[in-house]
Amino acid sequence: MTKNIEVFPGDEVAVEEEYLASDGTFAEDGKIYASQMGILVLDDDECVARVISPNPPNVLRIGDTVYAVVSDIRNTMATADVVAKDGTKRGLGGETYATIHVSKISQGYTDDVSKELRKGDFIRARVTGISPSLQLTTKDDHLGVIRSLCGTCKTKLVKKGKGLYCPECERSFSRKLADDYGDVKL
Repeated sequence: MTKNIEVFPGDEVAVEEEYLASDGTFAEDGKIYASQMGILVLDDDECVARVISPNPPNVLRIGDTVYAVVSDIRNTMATADVVAKDGTKRGLGGETYATIHVSKISQGYTDDVSKELRKGDFIRARVTGISPSLQLTTKDDHLGVIRSLCGTCKTKLVKKGKGLYCPECERSFSRKLADDYGDVKL
């Protein structure tokens, strides 16, 4: 059953004896409250209370493709700050600090994270876990580094074969590249 009632955050919308809290709601002391502005939906078939927002928050889910900047490299993992979700222009809500385990970087065997990713690299990744922390993978062909700068002169690196090349320093670098490296428009 749908009640076309507009609710605001903090409004009591149901009781836990009849419904479970779902999207856009939360439960406290046996009562269910709206956590966002929107239209109240009391679903009698599933026994859930939800609030459908006209402008829902951009929350990451498993399987989402995201863009991130590598912030640190460690022995067995890289950390990254997620800056955008593919297919949306709206900012992200919630946790944006993510980790990429060495086993989730490349399809082949990798024992050194720094051979595949470097601090400051812009990457496209897929969300593989939300709890207890945000986890990413760059294993697929379309995932990986999409833009990188030379660590010495900060010149944009160009794709050369399976790696990257700095036209200024004339140095080559290895990376786990996305199949469209250099052609990505954010």
